[in-house]
Amino acid sequence: MRSSLPASKFRAGLVLATVAVSVLTIPACSGGAKRTRLAYEERPVEALYNTGYQRLNSRRWADAIDYFQEVERQHPYSEWSRRAILMQIYAYYQNNNYAEAISAADRFIQLFPGNPSAPYAFYMKALCNFEQITDVGRDQSYAQQALTGLRDVSRRYPGSSYATDAAVKINMVNDQLAGKEMAIGRYYQRAGQPLAAINRYKSVIDNQDYQRTSHTPEALYRLVEVNLTLGLRDEANRNGSVLGFNYPGSPWYAEAYALLSEEGQQLEVAPTGQRESWLRRIIPG
Repeated sequence: MRSSLPASKFRAGLVLATVAVSVLTIPACSGGAKRTRLAYEERPVEALYNTGYQRLNSRRWADAIDYFQEVERQHPYSEWSRRAILMQIYAYYQNNNYAEAISAADRFIQLFPGNPSAPYAFYMKALCNFEQITDVGRDQSYAQQALTGLRDVSRRYPGSSYATDAAVKINMVNDQLAGKEMAIGRYYQRAGQPLAAINRYKSVIDNQDYQRTSHTPEALYRLVEVNLTLGLRDEANRNGSVLGFNYPGSPWYAEAYALLSEEGQQLEVAPTGQRESWLRRIIPG
C-alpha cells in the first residue's frame, strides 16, 4: 500500500539479495546522469550486465534497465539473460513502473517456471499490486489482484520467507476490502437505504476472511443501529449480544449497549470498555 511504500521497497531489496547473482569486477561505462537509449553495439555480456548492476547500485534505475534489456537482446539464451530479467523486475519496481515490473515477472515465470528464483517473480507481482492499493473510497481492483497474487505465493511456497510476508499482507488486504464494504454500508445507511446497508455489513460478518479484521465490531454495531431503525428489535438485540460476547471491551459494544438500553432492551454482558466519542462514531478512524 502507499503508506508502506518505503519499508516495502527496502524489503524487496533484501529479498533480491537472496537471488543468486554473480558479478564480475569490470569498470563502469562512462556517462552522465541523463538517460539515453543504448545504441546497438555488440559487447561482452559480462560488460553489459555489470554496467547495469553498477547503475542499479547507484539507484539509476532507468539506466540499469537499459543495460539489462540489452543483455536480453544480445544474449537471449544465456544464464546472464535470466539474471537480467530478475534485475529488471527489481529496477522497474524501484522506479515505480509497476506494470513493467509485473510484465517482466510474467516473462520470467513463463521462461523459467521451475527456477529457484521463480518465487521472487511471483512475490514481486503481488507486491506491485499491493503497493498500488488506494483508499477505500476508490476502486479496489489492485487490492483484489494483490490478494490473488499473495495467496498464490502462500500456496506455492509454504514455509518460505515470501509466504511469511504474504500472510501479513493478506491480512492487510482483507482489512482494506472489509473497510471498503463498511464505507459502502455507511453510505447506504446515510442515504436511507437500510436493506442495502445491512447487506454490506453482513458481508463483513459472514466472510471468514473479513471476520478477523478490525471492522467486525463496527459492522455488528451498525447492524444494531439499522435494525432498530427498521423496528427489528429482536434482530438488533441478537447482533448486540454477538458483539458483547466477542468484543466486550470494544467501544462499539459500549455504544450498542447504551443504544439498546435506551430502547428498553437489556443485554446480558455489561461492557468493559468506554464509549466512542460522537465524532469518532461519525468518522471512524
